[in-house]
Amino acid sequence: MREMLAQALKTALKSGDKRRTSTLRLIQAAINDRDIAHRGVGKDPVTDDEILQILTKMVKQRQESAKAFEEGNRLELAAQEREEIVIINDYLPKQMEEGAVRDAAQKVIAEVGAEGLRDMGRCMNALKERYPGQMDFGKASGIVKDLLQ
Repeated sequence: MREMLAQALKTALKSGDKRRTSTLRLIQAAINDRDIAHRGVGKDPVTDDEILQILTKMVKQRQESAKAFEEGNRLELAAQEREEIVIINDYLPKQMEEGAVRDAAQKVIAEVGAEGLRDMGRCMNALKERYPGQMDFGKASGIVKDLLQ
């Protein structure tokens, strides 16, 4: 994953794509920050799964920022955030459709043996473990909650 991002940055630099270049540099900075934090506590550098979590978090942050910019009537900044979301999404796995999320949630509920809302945490942890970066876990938690009720 790191190598793919490094190659993408080189390509963006060569093509002169300023938005892609700056976004890829932000991604690499976030990964390096996590590496430094791990080094402080004696952990290994971040894995590909952790990189996917970082990218997912970056998308969520930009969605919130774009919404805030729209509410503040700063449409040019909202558009900039949305462009960055598109670039970051290029490096995330394809998101699952709602029906596929519902099917995955039903399988996890059956496997975990969940019987009520008190088992929701176990179900969500299993989903996050099996489908990192492939679904919006905010929406997935709503689906799991509906299924458990």
